[in-house]
Amino acid sequence: ICRILSMPGGNALLVGLGGSGRQSDARLAAHIAECKVRQIELSKSYTMAEWHDDMKIILMAAGADGEKTVFLFSDSQIKYESFVEEINNMLNTGEVPNLFAVDELAQINEKIRKPYTDLTGNKDPSSADLYSFFLERVKTFLHIAVTFSPVGDGFRSRIRMFPSLVNCCTIDWFMPWPEDALEAVCVRFLSEVQLEEHIRQPIVSMCTFFHKRALTLSDEFVTEDRRHNYVTPTSYLELINAFKMLLARKREEVMGLKNRYVVGLEKLADAESQVEGMQEELTALAPKLVIAQDETNTMFEQVEKEKVEVVEPKKALVSAEEAKAQVKADEANALKTSCESDLEEAMPALHAAVSALDTLKKDDITFLKQLKKPPAIIKLVMHAVCIMFGEKAKRKPDPDSGKMVEDWWEPSLKLVSDAKFLDNLKSYDKDNIDPKKISIIRKEFEPNPDFNPQTAKGASAAAEGVCKWILAMSTYDRVAKVVGPKKEQLAQVTAEYEEVMKLLKTKQDELQEVLDRLKKLEDTLESLIKKKEDLENQVQDCKDKLDRAEKLIGGLGGEKVRWGESAEELSKVYVNVTGDVLLSAGMLAYLGAFTLSFRERFTSQSNTLLAEKRIPRADVFSLVNTIGDPVKIRDWCIQGLPSDNFSAENGIMVANARRWPLAIDPQGQANKWIRTMEKDNRLEIIRLNHDDDMRKLENAIQFGQPVLLENCLEALDPVIEPILLKQTFKQGGSLVIRLGDATLDYSSDFKFYLTTKLRNPHFLPEAQVKVQLLNFMITPDGLQDQLLGIVVAMERPDLEEEKNRLILDAAANKKQLKEIEDTILQVLSGSEGNILEDATAIEVLTASKVLSNEIAEKQKVAEETEKAIDEARAGYTSIAYTCSVLYFCIADLANIDPMYQYSLPWYINLFKRGISKSEKLDDLTARLSTLNDFFTYLLYQNVCRSLFEKDKLLFAMLLCQRLMESRDEIDADTWRFLLTGGIGGKPEQPNPAPEWITDPAWGETVRFSQLSAMKGHKFLDSFAANISDWKAVFDHATPHSMRLPEPWEGTFNDMQKCCILRCIRGDKLVPRVSQFVADNMGQKYIEPPPFDLKACYGDSTPITPLIFILTPGSDPTLALLTFAKTFDKSLENGLVKAISLGQGQGPRAEKMIELGKTEGAFVLLQNCHLATSFMPRLEVICDGLQPKECHKEFRLWLTSYPSKDFPVSILQNGVKMTNEPPKGLKANVKGSLQITPISDDEFFGSCNKPKTFKKLLFSLLFFHGVLQERRKFGAIGWNIPYEFNESDLRITVRQLSLFLNMYDVVQYDALKYLVGQCNYGGRVTDDHDRRCLVTMLDEFVCPAVLEDGHSFSISNTYISPSNGDSKNGISRDGMMAHVNAWPLEVLPEAFGMHANADIAKDRQEMQLLLESTLLTQSQSGSSGGGKSRDEVVAELAADISPKVPADFDIEMVQRSYPIIYLESMNTVLKQELIRYNRLLGVMRESLKSIALAMRGLIVLSAELDEMATQMFNNVTPALWRNKCYPTLKPLASFVIDFADKMSFFQSWIDNGQPNSFWISGIYFTHALLTGALQNYARKHNLPIDLVVYDFQVQKTENPEEMESQPEDGIYVHGLFLEGAIFNYDTMELDESKPKVLYGVVPVIWYNPVHSDRLKELAYPCYKCPIYRTLDRRGTLATTGHSTNYVMPLRMPSSLPQAHWIKRGTAMFCALAD
Repeated sequence: ICRILSMPGGNALLVGLGGSGRQSDARLAAHIAECKVRQIELSKSYTMAEWHDDMKIILMAAGADGEKTVFLFSDSQIKYESFVEEINNMLNTGEVPNLFAVDELAQINEKIRKPYTDLTGNKDPSSADLYSFFLERVKTFLHIAVTFSPVGDGFRSRIRMFPSLVNCCTIDWFMPWPEDALEAVCVRFLSEVQLEEHIRQPIVSMCTFFHKRALTLSDEFVTEDRRHNYVTPTSYLELINAFKMLLARKREEVMGLKNRYVVGLEKLADAESQVEGMQEELTALAPKLVIAQDETNTMFEQVEKEKVEVVEPKKALVSAEEAKAQVKADEANALKTSCESDLEEAMPALHAAVSALDTLKKDDITFLKQLKKPPAIIKLVMHAVCIMFGEKAKRKPDPDSGKMVEDWWEPSLKLVSDAKFLDNLKSYDKDNIDPKKISIIRKEFEPNPDFNPQTAKGASAAAEGVCKWILAMSTYDRVAKVVGPKKEQLAQVTAEYEEVMKLLKTKQDELQEVLDRLKKLEDTLESLIKKKEDLENQVQDCKDKLDRAEKLIGGLGGEKVRWGESAEELSKVYVNVTGDVLLSAGMLAYLGAFTLSFRERFTSQSNTLLAEKRIPRADVFSLVNTIGDPVKIRDWCIQGLPSDNFSAENGIMVANARRWPLAIDPQGQANKWIRTMEKDNRLEIIRLNHDDDMRKLENAIQFGQPVLLENCLEALDPVIEPILLKQTFKQGGSLVIRLGDATLDYSSDFKFYLTTKLRNPHFLPEAQVKVQLLNFMITPDGLQDQLLGIVVAMERPDLEEEKNRLILDAAANKKQLKEIEDTILQVLSGSEGNILEDATAIEVLTASKVLSNEIAEKQKVAEETEKAIDEARAGYTSIAYTCSVLYFCIADLANIDPMYQYSLPWYINLFKRGISKSEKLDDLTARLSTLNDFFTYLLYQNVCRSLFEKDKLLFAMLLCQRLMESRDEIDADTWRFLLTGGIGGKPEQPNPAPEWITDPAWGETVRFSQLSAMKGHKFLDSFAANISDWKAVFDHATPHSMRLPEPWEGTFNDMQKCCILRCIRGDKLVPRVSQFVADNMGQKYIEPPPFDLKACYGDSTPITPLIFILTPGSDPTLALLTFAKTFDKSLENGLVKAISLGQGQGPRAEKMIELGKTEGAFVLLQNCHLATSFMPRLEVICDGLQPKECHKEFRLWLTSYPSKDFPVSILQNGVKMTNEPPKGLKANVKGSLQITPISDDEFFGSCNKPKTFKKLLFSLLFFHGVLQERRKFGAIGWNIPYEFNESDLRITVRQLSLFLNMYDVVQYDALKYLVGQCNYGGRVTDDHDRRCLVTMLDEFVCPAVLEDGHSFSISNTYISPSNGDSKNGISRDGMMAHVNAWPLEVLPEAFGMHANADIAKDRQEMQLLLESTLLTQSQSGSSGGGKSRDEVVAELAADISPKVPADFDIEMVQRSYPIIYLESMNTVLKQELIRYNRLLGVMRESLKSIALAMRGLIVLSAELDEMATQMFNNVTPALWRNKCYPTLKPLASFVIDFADKMSFFQSWIDNGQPNSFWISGIYFTHALLTGALQNYARKHNLPIDLVVYDFQVQKTENPEEMESQPEDGIYVHGLFLEGAIFNYDTMELDESKPKVLYGVVPVIWYNPVHSDRLKELAYPCYKCPIYRTLDRRGTLATTGHSTNYVMPLRMPSSLPQAHWIKRGTAMFCALAD
């Protein structure tokens, strides 16, 4: 890749499986080459517009900026095929046409102008020059690296469609890593892992073995189970990383566990060793403790004496003095409190007054001064001030009265004029106010209501403040008069208190001396007590330790042995962990997608190899035991994970995988488990098809919620790729991830689970390497356990309830026991120093052990109870086992048809219904037998209604085989032989009767005799000795019902009888299988129940869709509309809403469903297979249906042909139905009796000619059944298989009733015309089919059918029912009973056909039955190896090429056979050779090309690829058939036949016109026949349109006996006859010989005659049609001739023409082989 990138314009096509390192290598090479890697980032909204934006950026970077760029593009990024188309253009021309707009081109020109000028010197370049230079730079600097996977058809088709991917790229194939590369990588990665040197290389060898074995196992997986798994280098790296991670973790875990046990044992041993020492220490401490006690007692007495005699009297004296002092103190405090209380009353007002004064300004005082006539309030206030300051009033005459009055304003002005007026107010001696002044204030001013601050405030601020000050002075003075005496008294009391305290201090000092002496004595006493207590503590500590030791040893001593064994076992585990973890890593890396048997195959072989390489490992490997946690696994089982080992392994893989798990989960087991397990973690469930799913996903990533992505398809959405690859990075210190256009914080708690419901998804390697693919398909053991729980819960709810409780209790107990043991070991290992000194630890250990013992006892009792319950439950095991077998039987049906899907919940619900509806019996054995029979048939009925008729017997056979196999009643080899006929070459033993035993039949007989079950029976000897008896079986019409020659009738079991019948009469195997089923299961299992729409409706709910699975010609609409009328629903009243889906009809259908949900309507969506784009939306709608939101009568009806695009979830959960004609004449007539209007009692009895009506009705029912049943005979029944259906019968019986009511006489001709030309005949397009229809109708609509006992067959097996004596004729129930008496197997005579007609039909049915059954079986018996397709095709081309001769020389032929008037055959020869030359040229050229393509020398075009596939499958290539004559031959036969044709014409050229013409060799048959007529007409001068052929049959079929040409006309040979033979004795048509399908027609003289002579040449004959090939049908060519039909040929016959018409007798130019 580096070399590619180093070349200008070097591009790379990197081809390899996803995970093979293509992108990694490309990135590394780009880094080395100093190129910038660019990629597109897909999102849900990524369209062509975003693609073009990205392309602009890439092209601009390379072309305009000159940046060395690598555009890395993967096939997983192909959202639209046009991406690849534009890359093809870029590779070829360096541009994407019309990518840049005009303004962008101008920008490009500006950017590259300077580089262009620098390089070329041209300073005035044109736009074209600049753009051309831009493209050259793109080619130089842009390297495109395309990574494709060779898996699938996409790679091949894209290589063909876009040749530049090959022509303009260097192709680099990434092949599987060779063994030395695997080893080198492993050695490098394991170099840092601590391993013993002698096992390092064996481990490397094992890793390479795992990888190679996984590759071969994947091949076996495809071969045997048809499931795909891919192994890539990514898987190998995952193996190594998983091994490193698990080994480190497991080693740490095992060593941690072992160390805890070892430390626990050490602690126990340490405790035991301390016991004896502690007992000796306790003995030594006893005398010391006695001495210390005596010393302490003596000192205690001394202290007490000092207290009584000295300390206490002194204390009493001091206490008395303290009491006196306290009295004085209390008195002083009381006075002080009273003074302060009184002062507190006055002080606030005083402070308020002072504050008011503080607010006064100079202007306020000036204002007072300026007042000439002050207001009364101001005068009043200033009057009071004058009183307070002792100012005298001025006497002045009153202006009004003239009398002298006191004027206080003048002295007031004097006061305020003083600059210190305010200061005088503030500093006023408030404590010594003159009593006279204050008395005046109180008498004259305070009582005056006008004297208050509020009134004064209205006059001036100064007046308000002064008023407040006067009132405050008054208040303060009043208080001060009271407080003054108290203060004097307080001073006296305080002085007395101080005297008392001085005396008290002296007394207290004396007491302190006494107390200090006492303290010294007490300290001495305390030290003695401390010494005594220390000794006591030491004694007690010894006793406590001894007690703890006893508890520890007594409580945990019993664990000593177990812990020792566990530690020893863990030591072994630690040694073996290397091998076990290595194998576990192998399972994690490679085995997730495999089923149980393949996992066991892998582990068994790997374990054996581990032993051979002497890598330490456990004797028996178990992933569960190696890296599983039993407690966690029990929790998983409780949460819904099946309890079998396979499911536990899956759970472990989910928990330990480094990649996110993707579960293959068709039964929903993983989905249910994940939902339950993560429920408490706020699980988000998404599907990426809802509008808000991406928002949920983004929120979950940021907030650490688990996410479950359901219903994944095979192609994973590219949007989630960053999550799958865990493409996180650091941004701003946080871990983030880029999802689409958004960058999100990435929580470490985020979990991502993916599930798919696809049974067998084919995930390509690109998807597999991104996820941990896990096969969660339910196992038989897991299902059996579930079913056992269900049946016991319903039959014995007490047992199941107790069992479930015990399971929960046991899980909790075991979990608690584990936690307790962990706690004990943790405490033991976590305690430092002496464990006996840790009382808390000992208490924890003791309590834990007690609890552990209690739980263990409970668990023991619970286990005994559970054992008893299990014994009782075991009685129901047989039914659970049987029903689990039945489930896997229906699960395998999906391999036959994608519509045969059944969910596990559906099956379980059916199982519950079977339990509840089956007969209840007291005897358990009888009850289980009844339940088994009832449920098996219930399952058969429910599944049968959803199967096509061709598969109903197959299903019954599968049921029978699986049930017998489960009872060991069938040998697997015998069963396999029945299906395949065995595998082997030509037998060595000679064929004893080659005249009737074909070589293939003899080969099968020999292989049958070699089966293990046949060893020792000497069957071949007996067979040869009794060959005539076996010949009788071979010749019998019903060999399946014959007894076998003795002793084999009594020796062979039913299966072996089927096998031997396959060998000698395989065409009768189907009825033998029917008999096999009937003998072993009952007759009802081979008689499928009729279609019952009412029962299907009864099984549905408003949220359960009902699905009609269609077959060509079937239309259930009428049946549904009729059924809807019983609920008063119709199209007219809007309660039936129908729409045929197609382009653009999805939104309309969605609206219908929404309306139907609310109205309770029937909503019918027809032809779902035509609206594949709407199917995902329909799935969302169906999943979103909720019972509460739907009307109880709402139903959703769907119709669809089988389609792989039909949503699996709808199929699994819906009620599926098929409504095609029942298989078999008996079932067909029975079904017809149940359709409308025949099933309507009113219609059935409404005819006025009841007996005639019922006779003709029954005849028409039989006619209808015959028409439909003839289809199964293929072309001999109908040239074209018409879809006659119930609507044809309905209109016919209505017309019958109408005509009988309208006319007195039965109008047979009118009925025949309507039925034969309109009702049924309207479908018929082939003239010979119409002839057959009308011929048969003549026998069913005629007077003869009105007679009782009229027979519809030669053997009188099918007769008309008798009307009896009743005037109304036979009842419908009588008709049904009459039909029930018919045999199940229909003989061809019922259809007017020869017994041989059954052979081809039966062989076809047998082949279909066996091939379909094989699809349900494992392919483990298939042979592997062999040559590849390309090798086989190359050999075929080399083999065929020499057999293709050179072109015929037309000019030479013209000279030898010139075109002359009387010899038209020369013209025929020339035209034939021209046609063959055209074919020869195509064959020669295509064989040459295919040979070169297989060698890789030329491109394998789509035509050549198709041709190679067809050659590989032995099919004549379509490339040849386009230029070829009609042929049905396989390739091998075609080559031989073609060589014969070339020889025929070469003989004609060399030897002249042949005496007899080989009609099979003629390319255009009509030309030959017309040429003969033309020769006669020209010879006799007649108009050619008057010349016809008369036919004369010769007495030989050998053309060599024709010695000369006839005088007129031609001899023709090479025709084959089907449905008859030519009898040379009678010289007319005769019945075919038994088991001889085709006879050779004698040489026939085509004798031209005038048309008028035909009447005189008439003879009894059958006009036998001639066809070119066996399929009979053809199209009308441009020549006016059919591409298949040639002409009618009159063959002599004494039997009526109707006889041969019904037999389908015809001639053919060529057979199919």
